[in-house]
Amino acid sequence: MVDSFEKIPVKKFKTIKDGSVFIAREIASLMKEKNAKGEKCVLGLATGSSPKTLYAELVRMHQEEGLSFKNVIAFNLDEYYPIDNDALQSYKRFMKQQLFDKVDIDPKNCHIPNGEWPKEKIKKYCAEYEGLIESSGGIDLQVLGIGNNGHIGFNEPGSSLFSKTRLVPLDNSTRMANAHEFQNISKVPRIAITMGISTILKAKRIILMAWGEIKGPAIQKAVEGHMTEQVPASLLQEHNDCLFVTEELAASELTRFKSPWLTGESDWNPKIIRKAVTNMALKLGKPILSLTNADYNDNGLSDLLVEKGDAYEINLQVFYMMRDSITGWPGGKPHHKSVERSEPYPKRSLIFSPHPDDDIISMGGTFMRLHNQGHDVHVAYQTSGNIAVTDEFVTRFLDFAVGFEQLKDIDNKKSSQVLKDATQFLKNKKDSDIDTADIREIKGLIRRCEAKATCHYVGLKDENIHFMNLPFYETGTIEKKPMGEDDIKMTMELLRKIKPHQVYCAGDLADPHGTHKVCLDIIFESFRRLKAAGDEWLKDCWVWLYKGAWQEWDISEIEMAIPMSPDQVMKKRYGIFIHQSQKDSVPFQGTDSREFWQRAEDRNANTAGLYAELGLTRFAAMEAFVRWHF
Repeated sequence: MVDSFEKIPVKKFKTIKDGSVFIAREIASLMKEKNAKGEKCVLGLATGSSPKTLYAELVRMHQEEGLSFKNVIAFNLDEYYPIDNDALQSYKRFMKQQLFDKVDIDPKNCHIPNGEWPKEKIKKYCAEYEGLIESSGGIDLQVLGIGNNGHIGFNEPGSSLFSKTRLVPLDNSTRMANAHEFQNISKVPRIAITMGISTILKAKRIILMAWGEIKGPAIQKAVEGHMTEQVPASLLQEHNDCLFVTEELAASELTRFKSPWLTGESDWNPKIIRKAVTNMALKLGKPILSLTNADYNDNGLSDLLVEKGDAYEINLQVFYMMRDSITGWPGGKPHHKSVERSEPYPKRSLIFSPHPDDDIISMGGTFMRLHNQGHDVHVAYQTSGNIAVTDEFVTRFLDFAVGFEQLKDIDNKKSSQVLKDATQFLKNKKDSDIDTADIREIKGLIRRCEAKATCHYVGLKDENIHFMNLPFYETGTIEKKPMGEDDIKMTMELLRKIKPHQVYCAGDLADPHGTHKVCLDIIFESFRRLKAAGDEWLKDCWVWLYKGAWQEWDISEIEMAIPMSPDQVMKKRYGIFIHQSQKDSVPFQGTDSREFWQRAEDRNANTAGLYAELGLTRFAAMEAFVRWHF
């Protein structure tokens, strides 16, 4: 009964890499099978962030295992419209960079809808695209991603089951989700060309991939919900050979993982009990201590009653677990039992911040409390964050710098030439242009100044502020390098230098441009190597994961909740305001149009509200953490 709720088969892997390798092997097997028969292999290919690891694995198989693409004909799902073929964000450029230019596929066999097609001829070209797919024998294997709203290709909610390749308007949520590829939301195209749903369903086989917690709700609706055009991916239930491939986070909303007790026998360990009882209490709108035997029986938890006894005893167990997760002492309180250890005190605390504002946005209240309670707090800003500064904001600083030099009659040819070149570049910048090194340095400087000012606002000394500028980030484009040796070495060196008793790092993997994920992987790998090297200080080090910038921990997962008063909420807000380059129009903000301070306050207030609904003390706000055991 484990997968009895699922109407489409789902194969879950531990990591994105594992899932991508599986799909790559399926594609390679088909290619070889077709080649052995002397036939062409027709692939339908997707773009976006989801298939990057898949394409990297196919390239590796070509380079290291001799996998040939000479018999492959490729048809891409979609393209922005209008867009220049050489624009940084064009899918034609994406496919060339990620796959086509790195394998032996015949360029004549690479078909992508053209963002430069004249609008008056779009219908004609779309019909020809459909005809080309049919004359090639139809798509043997279609690879898909899925949007946060359930779209496949650019078939937005409401797309007809019978739709074909066509020009479509993009849903605002899709434009917001894809804004990380552009400088800001206003530059994201409003329409696109996409294969239709009927075109996709004609493929002989379909594999849909989904990575990350943010895709969880869409996967659940597509796999377990009713088939509806409002969730386009659910229409894949019609196909007789469709497979969804996910990693753990993307599958987390499926019933067998979210509520395993509903699919058969469950291992009633404390973690599962807490999850089941808190979910039931919130669903019924009851405090934990008010739940009855009838509530357990009526909500699929009768097995828990049989195994653990009366509801009263179970309620107390879960209530105490929730109560004991709340503490006003994130570094531990001397001579008092708390979530954190009471000794040593004070502690050396190291906060890793992927971008120069994640520390104050996600754990600003905890950050200030650690400092105020006498701990030796360090902050390490892992990346420069330079791509998240708009050109207009840089222009404002350049104008100030030019005016300042003129005012003081400074005759410094080197600095004035930098200002002149930067100003000229921004004035003539095109969508396909990558920022110069000078522009990136200016943008990074803006964010460093803001981050430093935030640390001073909290009370930190300069020697406790560390700007790492990890190399993986410094590409000048949205596309980042994979985690590298230099990133790991720099992180290990900092950890060995500080020898922290506490480390805080971002576990918020919903970040749309992937920086948080890479930063977390670097930290995890650094700890693994330090442990293997036998570093003694690790025995006294605990690692806490925070969220908050994009999502928050599920209430049943929280291991340490730091309450905040209304005054502390306001002080955190003012700390976020210091990051003026990220205010108002936020670049790369994903699907959430609120400013970061609004998101943070809403999520912190919501966490506090959930604790109150469960019967715990009501606070104005709470920041939440989960411990990682290395």
